[in-house]
Amino acid sequence: MIPKWASFILLLVVAELAANVCAKQFALHGRLSTAAFSILGFIAANVAWLCALRAGVGLGKGFIVAAVLSGIGTVLLGVLVYHERISGPALIGVVLGLVAIAFLAAG
Repeated sequence: MIPKWASFILLLVVAELAANVCAKQFALHGRLSTAAFSILGFIAANVAWLCALRAGVGLGKGFIVAAVLSGIGTVLLGVLVYHERISGPALIGVVLGLVAIAFLAAG
């Protein structure tokens, strides 16, 4: 069974990825509307974090899961959407992040 807080972590990750896309668009095109949407996305991500904490996720476990998933998602967005190159150390970081989540899920 999936814990109640997991849906809030997923919402946090989605909101943060949307905010990152808007931030990248602002960096590329300079439209203030995308900057505003980026800020709103980060606010939504923080509200989801507060809801996850309220739903019972541990501070450490929740932070690690959210940070790793957001980081991996952002790297994937950069590579797949913006055609950025991923370095060897960054790829190792993605793999280690997945390993960290696997250990958290097992423990």
